[in-house]
Amino acid sequence: MESRLRIGIGQDLHRLQPGGKLVLAGVVVSDAMSAVAHSDGDVVLHALVDAILGGLGLGDIGEHFRNDDPRWRGAESRVFVEQAMRWLRERGGHVVNVDVTVLAERPKLSSKKQAMAECVRELTGCPNVNVKAGTNEGCDAVGRGEAIAATVAVLLDCGGSL
Repeated sequence: MESRLRIGIGQDLHRLQPGGKLVLAGVVVSDAMSAVAHSDGDVVLHALVDAILGGLGLGDIGEHFRNDDPRWRGAESRVFVEQAMRWLRERGGHVVNVDVTVLAERPKLSSKKQAMAECVRELTGCPNVNVKAGTNEGCDAVGRGEAIAATVAVLLDCGGSL
């Protein structure tokens, strides 16, 4: 018997630049910096999309939402999540659990984690969402505050339809 459960893992990283708004998990976490990206550069939601697509066996975010497609210039990343969720629901599935890790030297995220988790809950319909934030202890571009990264793991119940 084939398992109904699928695991997906997604990762994303963007360079940071002064000015603009930095959005993580649909929440503005800074108005002093922003991600260098084609869309809004929300590394959490991009990693979430990749995790959902991975669990479904549907490739990656770049295959479905190309960064050279003008339709996605400046787009809110929630539209990518909404589409990935439509594909999941079309297969009779739902999200069972979401675990998010954000790596950033700046901005400090402890006061934003609950709002970020709530936004992911809303987008996925999943009550089991955890958001963690850490630093890279001064190592690499993330550790120097030049970039921000996220990893997301999801557990999907696909209703045996894959």
